[in-house]
Amino acid sequence: MIELNFRAMDRNRPAKSYVVLALVVLVVEGSAAFTRLGAVGFSWLTGGIIALLAPIVIVSNRSWSRVGADGITICWGLGRGRTYPWREIRWIDVRETKGQSSSSYAVRMFLEGGRRRSLPGLYRSDAHPAPDFDEQFQRIVNWWELSTDQAARVRPPKQFRDRLTPTVLALVFVFVPVVVVAVVALVILAPH
Repeated sequence: MIELNFRAMDRNRPAKSYVVLALVVLVVEGSAAFTRLGAVGFSWLTGGIIALLAPIVIVSNRSWSRVGADGITICWGLGRGRTYPWREIRWIDVRETKGQSSSSYAVRMFLEGGRRRSLPGLYRSDAHPAPDFDEQFQRIVNWWELSTDQAARVRPPKQFRDRLTPTVLALVFVFVPVVVVAVVALVILAPH
């Protein structure tokens, strides 16, 4: 079989509607910042944003996955990546993450120790449409099935973290601290 390569830089093509919306927001926010902060303040703000975002964009564009005879190699943008041999891979599936108005999909592999790894460079969402996502996922599964024994392919049981959606996490990390702070404030401010 032919070795498969999935580079994020080739697949990070946002939908045109998202690009247009981002540009409109940038122009509106930029003009508002320029009028409030002046030229020097605007330059500092722009430079700071570029300094924060540039490393993230560079690293994410350098991430990749390779599927071949030796297994699956993943690299998150730094170094040469790590290869997981076929004998260590127990299951491969697609994880769906639901948002408020859309969903995103990422291919992930489950290792023999119970760990899971997403494959960088192979995902689909409304912002980053990938018309060939299902076909590429099936090609990975074909490699896996040809390279492993049927008995070694074991679907992992559902874990607690499989039920954690972005909405649930937001509730936990926002609502719970607010309740804790409110209770502490009531205890401190309550007359003794």
